[in-house]
Amino acid sequence: MFLLTSCVICAIVSLMTGSSWTTIATIGVALLGIGRAEGFSDAATAGAIISGAYFGDKISPLSDTTVMASSFNKVDLFTHIRYMMLTTVPSIIITLVIFTILGLSHSGTEEGQIGVYSSVLAENFHITPWLMIVPALTVLMIWKKLPAILVLALSTLTAAIAALIFQPDIIATIGEGVTDGSRARIMFSGVAETIYNTVSIATGNADVDMLVTSRGMVGMLNTVFLIICAMCFGACMRASGMIADLARVMTPFTRTRTGLVASTVVTGTALNGIVSDQYLSIILTSNIYRETYEKDGYEPRLLSRSVEDSATVTSPLVPWSSCGMTQATILSVPTLVYAPFCFFNIISPFMSILMAAIGWKIVKHPAAKK
Repeated sequence: MFLLTSCVICAIVSLMTGSSWTTIATIGVALLGIGRAEGFSDAATAGAIISGAYFGDKISPLSDTTVMASSFNKVDLFTHIRYMMLTTVPSIIITLVIFTILGLSHSGTEEGQIGVYSSVLAENFHITPWLMIVPALTVLMIWKKLPAILVLALSTLTAAIAALIFQPDIIATIGEGVTDGSRARIMFSGVAETIYNTVSIATGNADVDMLVTSRGMVGMLNTVFLIICAMCFGACMRASGMIADLARVMTPFTRTRTGLVASTVVTGTALNGIVSDQYLSIILTSNIYRETYEKDGYEPRLLSRSVEDSATVTSPLVPWSSCGMTQATILSVPTLVYAPFCFFNIISPFMSILMAAIGWKIVKHPAAKK
């Protein structure tokens, strides 16, 4: 059940954090080590990790790509997420079935890697069920549909308080490396450092050291800069008329509902290879097809879903894209090696086209029909 469990765990963590990159760089690294110890290929384990991480990222209200796809197409965030479930749930179910079959056909032998991880973590950290309050609170706030910024702020505050209560020695050690003075000042500096900056803790085990190393807010700046550049680039393309020209080229393929969604999916996937970034792909694909969807009378949520089913999930499958390069570097598994095992990322675009062909929950405005 290892591949199945890995996919599910990464899906849950990614759903709570809203970040596939964070999930892969933390729990994904640990699962890859365990998979190696149990005899699974790196490609299969990486595929399970990435499939689960992008499933959770795709439907999390904390996800930057989910927020971007919904807001850019003027769709309520939770309306967008509920509509995506129609294609996302069947895709992940098929994915889990495939990983179950692969796992049951595996004949590797178990090793003591899980015990090593557990013992090293127990020696260095105070692990208690009370720490589950932090993710539980995050899930509760997501369920209550609170704004993403509020959820991030309260989750961070709760985690900081938990760190001060349960890991005071580690926080003090981090704080002493930043400043000196009173105990209170050192503790405050330690908490601030863990939130803002890159922090590494020596546990005596190289694999566990990688697991507990965090990049903080500083580690997200490249992504923020990338989003800003994507917005500027998209605006330039729209103002110069390039978006309109691209839309005219694709017009012959958008005369039917299936053709329109298929064109959107193909464009979103292709742009990941052309511009090498999922944020640019989301923005450009939305710009290219927005007027067509409006003219044909389709709801904007169909466009936002089609964009997420393509531009978001296929990004780690392109070796030279920001996502493909990042995941290959973090997991030390080449993109083209793990890509065939990213079943969720491969199935999602086809599922979007299939749902368009079936027409399930796809409606047209009466005026457009006339």
